Amino acid sequence: MKKIIIAIDGYSSCGKSSFAKAIAARLGYLFIDSGAMYRAVTLFARQQGLIENGRVKERELAARLNEIDLSFRYNPETRKSDIWLNGADVEKQIRSMEVSRDVSAVSAVGAVRDFLVARQQQMGRDKGVVMDGRDIGTVVFPDAELKLFMTAAPEVRAERRYKELQAQGAAVRFEDILNNIEERDRLDTERAVGPLRQAEDAVLLDNSDMTIPEQMEWVMKLIEERTRPDKPL
Repeated sequence: MKKIIIAIDGYSSCGKSSFAKAIAARLGYLFIDSGAMYRAVTLFARQQGLIENGRVKERELAARLNEIDLSFRYNPETRKSDIWLNGADVEKQIRSMEVSRDVSAVSAVGAVRDFLVARQQQMGRDKGVVMDGRDIGTVVFPDAELKLFMTAAPEVRAERRYKELQAQGAAVRFEDILNNIEERDRLDTERAVGPLRQAEDAVLLDNSDMTIPEQMEWVMKLIEERTRPDKPL
């Protein structure tokens, strides 16, 4: 079975990362969480005082991107790969509401996108990769053999995120999460650089009423089709 690149785009809190991780584990592929990379840069910007009242100091951040070292390391406790920022595991920190509030603004900075896209493309040069994000199939890997675009109703996504944060012990309100998701949808689709959009050759997946096993059964049929030995490269 030949190796391919699987690009998964879609709205926030659609379960893209969980789905991508499950696919990568099933295939023995490398999983790259592009959203975590943007969140890590956002955390760095917050730590360095480069965000004030939701506004990013773009020039200052662009000038300091060379100070950022990102890597994914396997966590034996969770059996998943955590993202590390400058030698520290920041997997939990990047999931905070504060980072969630600022990540769309940071993602809209052209220099940040150029910085991370270059690293993502380098990670995928040997194929056998599953990556999820906002512009993976349109910008990072426009020639990916399989592109998916995930969506779900905002209320469904907010409920999923609410339960996830509650399980982590966070004191959050459902209304705040729903407002955050709707605002992120607006920012992601309206930004000038790398806006969220469905690639023309992407397959739509609305998982509002689907479980992970149901999604896996659906996607494995597509993967089998794309990885057939007689399928042209």
